[in-house]
Amino acid sequence: MSQIINVDPEIMGGTPVFKGTRVPVETLFDYLKGGDPIEEFLEDFPTVSKDQVLKLLDELKDDALKKQIA
Repeated sequence: MSQIINVDPEIMGGTPVFKGTRVPVETLFDYLKGGDPIEEFLEDFPTVSKDQVLKLLDELKDDALKKQIA
């Protein structure tokens, strides 16, 4: 995840953000929870790439599947 997420006390007080941006990862999940499509999130936060979002979701899916098997 360190390729996608950055946690640095100097950036947004250590809030996990998409690497290379100041956009909190939590914001993506707030959009999704609210029923907004990924495309809307990307339009509103152009510093985040679609590749970053998809990689994050893939990694979270893989982690969830590993926990399900364990």
